Amino acid sequence: MTLLQSLLHLTNFKSPLLQTLVPSVAASFAIQTAFAIPSILAQSERFYDFSGSLTFLTVTALSLYLPALRARNASSVAAGLVSGKASLSSLLFSANPNFNWRQTVLSGAVAIWATRLGAYLFQRVLQDGHDSRFDEIKKSPPKFLVAFMAQATWVSLCLMPVIAVNSIPAAALATGANLRLTDIIGLSLYIGGFLLEITADRQKSKWASEKKQKLHDEQFLTRGLWSKSRHPNYFGESTLWTGIATTAAGALLARPVQIALGLSSTTALSLCYVSPAFVTFLLLKVSGVPLSEEKYDKRYGDRKDYQEWKQNTPKFFPKIF
Repeated sequence: MTLLQSLLHLTNFKSPLLQTLVPSVAASFAIQTAFAIPSILAQSERFYDFSGSLTFLTVTALSLYLPALRARNASSVAAGLVSGKASLSSLLFSANPNFNWRQTVLSGAVAIWATRLGAYLFQRVLQDGHDSRFDEIKKSPPKFLVAFMAQATWVSLCLMPVIAVNSIPAAALATGANLRLTDIIGLSLYIGGFLLEITADRQKSKWASEKKQKLHDEQFLTRGLWSKSRHPNYFGESTLWTGIATTAAGALLARPVQIALGLSSTTALSLCYVSPAFVTFLLLKVSGVPLSEEKYDKRYGDRKDYQEWKQNTPKFFPKIF
């Protein structure tokens, strides 16, 4: 029995959801641990954000393809075709995945977001030479390890609705293949949030570049989307994950899907909306808004124009006018 077959056997739970969820979460923590060890030894945060994006991409692909791989392995074993020398490639390329369009679209949405954000953050840390969030944390191996494990938790909870949808048996998904209102709302929220995040990041990068070129002497950004919200990029991220959760919820609330996965409506909704809830909590209470506000309050808290901007600009939800 190959390592792949052993792993499939160990995770061959009765529930299709657990068959995909357990290996996916395990992969998330394994990848983060693999990056944590050299990063701790080198006291470097350079690959922290890169490892997060890579974990998103890997876990998403794993959750999407694992059911087909598992089904192919089971049929091969039943037919007596799998020998002790069967390899991952032999199973992978002989598998015949039958993805539902929601599985493909949601997985693709995550892949596009993770690639864009990962490239942006990795380029930024290379240009700046460091990430101020880790100036003290990276000096303490236990704290630095916790940061990587927190990122593994972030990936796992964010991807919960996508993993759940990808675990649905093809027969159960086929009964609800038509476009639903939840699909339209969810995908619209994703597109809107994604564009908002991209635009906010680009405006900030352009502003910083112009400042280095001495094209302006502004000390903090108050133009564009940053005049509507003090953290429009974070609002965009929260919105896009809400969109993914909404589309996933529409699929998971279908009766055939609930029967196939053994889920109640409450559990299905919890699996979906734990993602945007956790992201929003993280951004508003832990690593996003609090760190940014603290940094800028220390730098510009005594300036009248900064206080006016804070007073007139919402922290998170953008003002319409």
